[in-house]
Amino acid sequence: MPYIKQGARIRLRETQTPLNVGELNYMITRLCTKFITDMEVADNRSNGVIYSVINDVLGALEGAKLEFYRRVAVPYEKQKRKENGDVYDA
Repeated sequence: MPYIKQGARIRLRETQTPLNVGELNYMITRLCTKFITDMEVADNRSNGVIYSVINDVLGALEGAKLEFYRRVAVPYEKQKRKENGDVYDA
């Protein structure tokens, strides 16, 4: 969850280098909420968030997740399968 201590939040504003998964989650959450806020300002909306912006953020997160999986997780899993053997019968 992105609910990290205030000291870590201050450090992250300065360094932008997360030290654990909670801090990474916090940074991703802050980036998404800043994008939503910036879109509200750019569109001159005072009534808050709209569905299309939420959908855009979710789409960007899903795309990043899928690309991370394809580029990082899949090669890792292939290497481990080669080293340790497949779990599925041939």
